[in-house]
Amino acid sequence: MRMKGKIAVVVGAGQTRGETIGNGRATAIRFAQEGAKVLAVDKDEATAAETFRMIENEGGVASILGANVIDEVETKVISEAALDRYGRIDVLHYNVGRSEGDRATSELEPAMWDELMNMNLKGMWMTIKYVLPIMREQKAGAIINVSSTASISVCDTVAYKTSKGAINTMTQHLAMENAPYGVRANAILPGLMDTPMAIERRAREQKIDRDLVRSARNSKVPLRNKMGSAWDVANAAVFLASDEAQYITGVLLPVDGGRLIRIGE
Repeated sequence: MRMKGKIAVVVGAGQTRGETIGNGRATAIRFAQEGAKVLAVDKDEATAAETFRMIENEGGVASILGANVIDEVETKVISEAALDRYGRIDVLHYNVGRSEGDRATSELEPAMWDELMNMNLKGMWMTIKYVLPIMREQKAGAIINVSSTASISVCDTVAYKTSKGAINTMTQHLAMENAPYGVRANAILPGLMDTPMAIERRAREQKIDRDLVRSARNSKVPLRNKMGSAWDVANAAVFLASDEAQYITGVLLPVDGGRLIRIGE
């Protein structure tokens, strides 16, 4: 088992409803399959509980915590709960993000800018803020931030792209700042994925069948003309969280079927 004995906090371990599995849930499950004890965190405690049951049904070890990352008090509780229950934090995987409500630059309202930035970026920073002292004291730890290929490729909305670009630079900063303490920081940049957040919303907004959304997105992926799944993101996270990646920090890892080769399209 590649994560045996590790304590992993997965923020965004629940998911929106849909036909497929989301990135956060898949990652929590894969961490547990690889031997980690998982604290599954989500603002919707009911969906985190579903993730917990899936882990438990496979014989894994986990617990849940309801927390809203836009509230600093609640982000602090995440690290406190992990310490109280497990005594340490080896891995922090931050998978909270949203693009719904975003617009082109001249059309976006300031309130929506703030809402998206708070969830996608500020919440990540606040969560890490309280985990870092624990990892520094341990002289070890792995932080994995979920960004997006939208951060470095064409995107038709401004706040999501900007927030994800900032995640990239924050991850690189964290890697350099905390290297002397043995704490690693890397980011995963998913491309077009077949997840509920990606498919269900677009089908609803465009008032079309899910399979039409999938077909349009599949056609944009170089590798076999097929989107990835949450398991692809989860497997990348397992590698970055494991000791196999002990000499890897500051990396922005695309999981995108080669789509970034088409930068500019």
